[in-house]
Amino acid sequence: MPDTIKTPTRIPRPEHSLSRRNISKAALSVLYQLHTAGYQAFLVGGGVRDVLLGRIPKDFDVVTNAQPEQVKRLFRNCRLIGRRFVLAHVRLSKEIVEVATFRAHHDKGGGGVMEQGRIVRDNVYSNSLDDDALRRDFTINALYYDISDFSLLDYGNSLADLDARVIRLMGEPTQRYQEDPVRMLRAIRFSAKLGFTIEPQTAEPIYELSGLLAAIPPARLFEEVLKLFLSGHAVQSYVQLRHYDIFKQLFPYTDMCLDDPHALALIEQVFHNTDKRLADNKPVAPAFLLAALLWPPISRLVPEKPIKGFNQQEVLLEACQHVLGKQQRHVAIPRRISVLMQEIWLLQNRLTRQRKAKKKSLSVLEHPRFRAGYDFLLLRASAGEQEMVSEVEWWTNFLNSDTKGRESLLAGGSPASTQKRRRRKAKTE
Repeated sequence: MPDTIKTPTRIPRPEHSLSRRNISKAALSVLYQLHTAGYQAFLVGGGVRDVLLGRIPKDFDVVTNAQPEQVKRLFRNCRLIGRRFVLAHVRLSKEIVEVATFRAHHDKGGGGVMEQGRIVRDNVYSNSLDDDALRRDFTINALYYDISDFSLLDYGNSLADLDARVIRLMGEPTQRYQEDPVRMLRAIRFSAKLGFTIEPQTAEPIYELSGLLAAIPPARLFEEVLKLFLSGHAVQSYVQLRHYDIFKQLFPYTDMCLDDPHALALIEQVFHNTDKRLADNKPVAPAFLLAALLWPPISRLVPEKPIKGFNQQEVLLEACQHVLGKQQRHVAIPRRISVLMQEIWLLQNRLTRQRKAKKKSLSVLEHPRFRAGYDFLLLRASAGEQEMVSEVEWWTNFLNSDTKGRESLLAGGSPASTQKRRRRKAKTE
């Protein structure tokens, strides 16, 4: 790890725009309490970065020379989490403030474990803020707000990179990616989120090193996928993942289907819809998004026409479970979500081939995931599956009809024809 950064640039309060008014009361309380107890305490990372960019931070992170157990003794509502990277979570009112102890390089103590150049445990503590700054991933995340005098400490020309809207790794890029390959995903996520450019030396190794993500626990990659696609910038994250040829590391079976225009349109449409819902302050469901991402490889395993003698739901279920099982080796989807995904998929048969059975058309309305299944059918139609267009129209008419209209649809007519019969009857009377 290079250690060329020795002394930060200290920017006094009158020369920067970060005010205590922009910091949550909980974060300020944690900073002051650590400082009063004799520890160093700094605000760092995304909270500092976002305030300086004029954005509203999602949360605030604190770093200190107090070790986790010392932090826990200082705050009543505090618990320690993590094994690879131990953190203190301090709860004040409804807010959780994350407190990390200064980190040192892995070879400076017994709490750091490396395997084939990759960090698998990162609990080497330091009393030096300089050590901690060297361990930061990107320059834009290496700005520290000092509660003792309200100044900013700038490591690695961070303010200049903020002004230039550039994502730049701290240290030598290849080594930093080898230490933690997830940094490649973080570079893409910050670029998509902030609209920044990944500078060439930081971007170039991604093409060659993306395969290192195969060594990352699939459960950790699931959390990264949620950050990439459920934070309001899914479309741009997807564009960049494909640009750097890294999408296939996360969803290889989906990636193999993107030569199909319908599959490509489906994926692009679900990302667009997700971003729009978040922009409109509407809830988004991870299960729906992931169901769309895995639908292309599933649909390839299901015959276009029913096979005589085979239960179509069982055929679809087998395809779902096969694709899910293979996908779990790359991005591990928790069971609570994968169960919902399967329900959405299995509803596709009930909403198409089985709707011709009158009683089944009525019973499917009572399914707890009916609306998600219907929305998924709508997504498929909007992505260009022409055979789904008539199905969507039928269900849309059915849902918007009164009892007589529904009876007409179930009998093979339409709400419009029912209305015409009523008008004719009224005239004759």
